[in-house]
Amino acid sequence: MNINSALAGLGSLAKGVTGLGLTLIPAALVVQIFFPDAIDIIGNLGGVVEAFTDAGLTGLVTLLIVLAIVD
Repeated sequence: MNINSALAGLGSLAKGVTGLGLTLIPAALVVQIFFPDAIDIIGNLGGVVEAFTDAGLTGLVTLLIVLAIVD
């Protein structure tokens, strides 16, 4: 096993996990609409956005890396 195949496997794992997360977010939003006290997905997403924006240039670079992984 060489390093390229290991990194390809790691990349496919990361894409699978992010795909699962992007699938679960709308489901969590529906749950929050029906059960407002159960989870706070909107507040959590707001916290993630705030974490990126409060970090300045480092947050921008991190956001670009996350978007590159998701794509």
